[in-house]
Amino acid sequence: MKRTIPILVAVLLLSFAAQAQVAKAKKGTFALTNASINTITKGIVSGTLLIQDGKIAALGANVSIPSGAEVIDCKGLTLYPGFIDGGTSLGLVEVSSVDVTVDADELGDLTPHMEAITAVNPNSVAIPVTRVEGVTTVVAAPQGGRFPGTAALINLAGYSPDAMYAGFKGIVMNFPTAGGGFFDRRSDEERKKDEENALKKLNEYWDAATLYHRIDSAAQTNREVKVAYNPEMAALAQVIRGQMMLMIEVNKAESIENALKWVQAKKIKKVVFTGVAEGWRVADKIAKAKIPVITGPIIAMPTRESDRYDRAYANAGLMHKAGVKVAIRSNDTENVRNLPFNAAFAAAYGLGKDEALRAITITPAEILGVADKMGSLEVGKIANVFAATGDPLETKTQIKHLFIGGYSIPLDSRHIQLYQEFLQRSHAGEK
Repeated sequence: MKRTIPILVAVLLLSFAAQAQVAKAKKGTFALTNASINTITKGIVSGTLLIQDGKIAALGANVSIPSGAEVIDCKGLTLYPGFIDGGTSLGLVEVSSVDVTVDADELGDLTPHMEAITAVNPNSVAIPVTRVEGVTTVVAAPQGGRFPGTAALINLAGYSPDAMYAGFKGIVMNFPTAGGGFFDRRSDEERKKDEENALKKLNEYWDAATLYHRIDSAAQTNREVKVAYNPEMAALAQVIRGQMMLMIEVNKAESIENALKWVQAKKIKKVVFTGVAEGWRVADKIAKAKIPVITGPIIAMPTRESDRYDRAYANAGLMHKAGVKVAIRSNDTENVRNLPFNAAFAAAYGLGKDEALRAITITPAEILGVADKMGSLEVGKIANVFAATGDPLETKTQIKHLFIGGYSIPLDSRHIQLYQEFLQRSHAGEK
């Protein structure tokens, strides 16, 4: 305990010091002229994109630029909507090896009421590192027990979690699985029994939440009915009522099939499957159930030794081909910046570039219910925009301008500062 406090203080000081060195965002009216504009949803147009009052005010060939606007010449550049990562720990974890900087995992198996947004650190050093790759918005998701908490969609700019909130919350559930793997020494019978027990416990949770929902609904019309304070059940009741999405983390093919049956039996209205590493094995069944998927990471190893080397790369494309609505996530913290490269692998292994771009822009926006606000470049949407020198799925491409919520965001980060420092280092004794 005596060592923990100094470590925490040191980590926080490093975080604030690194963040303080990054220039501040600038608000205003911006005209991005002479640009190629990839709207994602309505093709590619040439001309000007006008940012005003935090939103896209106009775009196209004949845009009137208001007086006082800052004109940015984007000749040779292409504008894209900010990328959306459908699943991360960004803002919830600072140094994974230091427990006191990890807020992604609550104690207990049943904590759906614990909201990730309350734990997001706006000063995380990993946020500027992520932004410079064009990632403007992420789902910050809790991890841990059966119901580890409520995930939140956040924009990667702002001085407080509330200022970063981007309009979506969803309750995370880890679906029971048989486990397995190199370090699992249980027999097949033992694994099967543990999975059955876990599913039984899950159903007990759900039955309790259903009963709470009925009592609470009755209390709305009958004052004589009293409801005991129970935040866990109150949170799950929102899913039962269709007021909040259930984000079911499930990966193995057999578990995905069981999850499909469970969702149908419980008549859950708003649901998305996340992870879905073996979705390609049962893609036709997922498509038939019309359940959208947020899959990833794409840059990963096959789930089984007998699988082809490229199954993780091809997973998104195979599900899309079967008719599944697919978005992509990094499922990372410090390397969320690699989201476009996860999409690039999916593009190269069957998804195609256009659909891969949609999988990190408009598709996650549609799945999360915020497509009216972000995910494409359209008049009236929030100005989450970046200007790139080329294809943003290629590592050689550079981001030259970045806007989040209409703010011009400095393209600086701790990584860039360290690169510049050591590129031109000067120290006694060095030549």
